[in-house]
Amino acid sequence: MKKLTAILLTSLFLFYNIPIKVNAIVKSPPSGISADSVVLLDATTGKILYEKNKNSAYPPASTTKIMTILLVLEKSNLNDVVTVSKNASLADGSSIYLVEGEKITVRELLYGLILASANDCAVALAEHVSGSTEKFAKLMNTRADALGCKNTNFVNPNGLYNIKHKTSAYALSLIMRELIKHPQYKVISTTPSYKMATTNKSKISRPLWNENRLIHKDDPNYYSGCEGGKTGYTTESQHSYIAVATRNGQRLIVALVHDSKKTFFPDSRKLLDYGFDNFELAKQFSKNDVVSKLTLDDGTVLPLLASKDLYILKAKNSTSKATTKISQNKLNLPSIKKGELVNTAVISYGGDTYPLGLTSGVDYTKKSVSLKNNISSNSLIGINSLSGIINIMKYVFIVLVLLIVFLRIRTLKRRKARKRTNNFIYNSRNRRW
Repeated sequence: MKKLTAILLTSLFLFYNIPIKVNAIVKSPPSGISADSVVLLDATTGKILYEKNKNSAYPPASTTKIMTILLVLEKSNLNDVVTVSKNASLADGSSIYLVEGEKITVRELLYGLILASANDCAVALAEHVSGSTEKFAKLMNTRADALGCKNTNFVNPNGLYNIKHKTSAYALSLIMRELIKHPQYKVISTTPSYKMATTNKSKISRPLWNENRLIHKDDPNYYSGCEGGKTGYTTESQHSYIAVATRNGQRLIVALVHDSKKTFFPDSRKLLDYGFDNFELAKQFSKNDVVSKLTLDDGTVLPLLASKDLYILKAKNSTSKATTKISQNKLNLPSIKKGELVNTAVISYGGDTYPLGLTSGVDYTKKSVSLKNNISSNSLIGINSLSGIINIMKYVFIVLVLLIVFLRIRTLKRRKARKRTNNFIYNSRNRRW
């Protein structure tokens, strides 16, 4: 009975102390999303939470303008003064009615572009950056390639329909991921309404109203945490929309292209809720955390530090652990500076991988010998070799001397023993009994 009780108690102890791995249940994504190309992207990690024909290309209409905005912020100053050309003043489509010869700052033109989706502002800014809309379109495509946008080709800065002007929901999300890094964009894009400053050609302030309903608190489509967005529409392109929102330190981007039903506002809210409700960021490493250590050929131990904060995307309440694998690169550098990128690590979690650059935690200089020192060293090696031979000869001589002394002593001892033996025999013969 005592033995049975002990077994039961031991079993209970083991049962309650076994760690249980919890795989959180992720709810199904919302159904009925009407756009033909859709992506929900985590901006921090770049991981896709939901996609529908993510790389399928369609004419994006005015969502094109997020690339125009990005390039303007990268290539110009907000206080630059732009002189409006005749070409810009005659731009088709939505407009704030710029006048040829009007002088207006880049900042004011961005308000017109972001809030009112003004095509004349887009042309004026493109000409300011590149000199012409054709050159600017080439710049747009170069930047898109650098961001990893596939199936993307821009022909103009405003998104007016052109059969060759196409992109996808995933490409738009990559552009927005870069654009939201600019604080000026968030300031302008979350402004509900704005009155433009008067100019040399307009003595009346132009009133602007933000077309992105997710930022208007009195609108049924308001979404708390929305940091910006852009709508787009032409008859041929249908409706498109891109937005970015943040909640509890997590930033999500939603992109919808080629929507025939005009449900992009409620669809975006559903997708954002799905992302925030089911996924969260977990910080795996902080910048300059020691990830690993590397021992060099000369015995120096090199601390390998995280080059940046690294987050992984996980389902909420999941207890699964990430694994870290260090690249087996052999370093053969004469010197390494502290903070220099020297290796890489790959963090794996739930089928996803996260690359992480590793930097040196210390300054390092490999012990090297100059040519002069090499010559001296070779001479020293020769001298040392000769000295070694002489030392060996000395030891051999000493051993030989000791051996001779040993043999001499042994010979003398034998002679004495033989003499004593002979004397004994002689005395024995001459003894009288």
